[in-house]
This record gives sequence, structure tokens and C-alpha cells, in this order.
Amino acid sequence: MSTPNFFALSAKDKTHKEISMKEFEGKVVLVVNVASKCGFTKQYAGLEELYKKYKDQGFVIIGFPCNQFGGQEPGSNEEIESFCQLNFGVTFPLMDKIDVNGDKEDPVYTYLKAQKKSLMMSRIKWNFEKFLIGKDGLVVERYASTTTPDSIAKDVEKCIAA
Repeated sequence: MSTPNFFALSAKDKTHKEISMKEFEGKVVLVVNVASKCGFTKQYAGLEELYKKYKDQGFVIIGFPCNQFGGQEPGSNEEIESFCQLNFGVTFPLMDKIDVNGDKEDPVYTYLKAQKKSLMMSRIKWNFEKFLIGKDGLVVERYASTTTPDSIAKDVEKCIAA
């Protein structure tokens, strides 16, 4: 059975409670696999800026901590949240730490990768890859780790206006 769209999925939040992505239905969503000890960690600041700029227009960022790339997210959910708030003022939702590739990958990432393949085929290459999802729950774009949050703003605006 194929998943009709992102909003049909669910994932665990940082307290391990199952959350339906239907909660975000009608919003533009940016899903990011995040890590606290990565060369791209400074993107948290840009992500938070993007979130603050557009959240009142129906935009949300959902961060999924992942420790699959160089062990760069070793902390507990509580430690990750504390680090993000203290160092970057993060207020967007952070979920439970997950795998984004392999046998134990989270179904959210199975769906996202099937919708938008990258040069590495369907695998997530590194921390801070991003998926932009439209109000209809369909994946609009996939961005590499090197894509800065501010460079995504125009795409977010287009999705909000759609």
C-alpha cells in the first residue's frame, strides 16, 4: 500500500509519543535530518530564522535528529533539545532521534526519499538534507546538506502562496 501524502504518516515526538503528520495538514512543511556536532550544525540558526519569518503564514519546520552520519548526534532527545535551544534558540519541533537510511529507517524518510531521489539515488547523503512539502502533503523539493536555509525562502514563499 503506498502512502498518498506526507500527512498520512506519523512519527514519534521527542517524548516518544506518536504524532500524526495530519497535525500539519494545510501547512508548508520543511523536514530536516539534524545533528548537533556536524559542520552544518550552524544551519540551526538559519532554520530558526526561516521558521520565525514564515510560521505565522502556515509554515513549519520539523527536525529529525539522526546519529547515522559520523556519530554526530550522540545525545538523548533532552540533550539535543537543550543544545538547540541554548545555542540557536530553536523553537520549531524536534522529533525523536531516528535512522534515515537502512533497515531501521523511519517510515517518514522512506516516503520522502521515494518522492524525491537525489544524485545518491534514494539514500540520505548527510546531516541537514531538507525536504519541502506543499500544503497538499506532496514533496515539492529536496535540498542537499549544503543548501542554506535562507536560499530556500523563495520556494517556501511560493508554496505558501499556492
